[in-house]
Amino acid sequence: MTQKIIAVVNQKGGVGKTTTAINVAAQLAGSKTPVLLVDLDPQGNATSGLGLAKEKAAATTYEVLSGRVNLAAAVQETHVAQLFVLPANANLAGAEVELVGRSRREFALGEALAAATGYEYIIIDCPPSLGLLTINGLTAAGSVLIPVQAEYYALEGLSQLLDTIQAIRGSTNPRLELLGIALTMFDKRNSLSEQVQAEVRNYFGERLFTTIIPRNVRLAEAPSYGRTIYEHDRWSKGARAYKSLANEVKSRAQ
Repeated sequence: MTQKIIAVVNQKGGVGKTTTAINVAAQLAGSKTPVLLVDLDPQGNATSGLGLAKEKAAATTYEVLSGRVNLAAAVQETHVAQLFVLPANANLAGAEVELVGRSRREFALGEALAAATGYEYIIIDCPPSLGLLTINGLTAAGSVLIPVQAEYYALEGLSQLLDTIQAIRGSTNPRLELLGIALTMFDKRNSLSEQVQAEVRNYFGERLFTTIIPRNVRLAEAPSYGRTIYEHDRWSKGARAYKSLANEVKSRAQ
């Protein structure tokens, strides 16, 4: 089994990053495909979005990065078969401060994930920033998935993210690749969404996933119930879209 580690990254908040990480991870998980979702965001939305009480977690990403516990002691099972989570909560914000003074601080997550040998996919939900936590995620990953919201400022800040990815390739992780761009919150009734799609396709070409994630009420509701979109409404447009996106991810991540 060749392990694939995918960082889901965008320094802008509210673009569907965590929704993408959760639902792609859940769709990739199967009877013979164990998947680990790493919550690398101090907001802990990937943790709570799967129905786990983030403040009650005995051990989290913070304890793993700080070396207080090993990975296996912190990973939790979820109600989705073969989907496991390394949870996070607000304590993780302290890790960024603590890591600054450490040698090889960019490699803390990658070194911790070296023990994660039983998973075919590891999906890393990075925080909405380009700080040290995100750099750890990019250094640990083999590829990057970037969700981009179909809005007027869709490409704003992406050049900085792409520069960061290029810098990581030139320093801590030369194997890092751009897996693809996923257009999210697409509203086909809005001509602006069509314009943004054309602009993103013109900029990224074949790196843009064919699947477009629609703006969907059921997708927005699911995290409040601690469920994936497949559990909340498997026949919704959002569920069908993320199933399609996960298949594209699987195909590209070979």
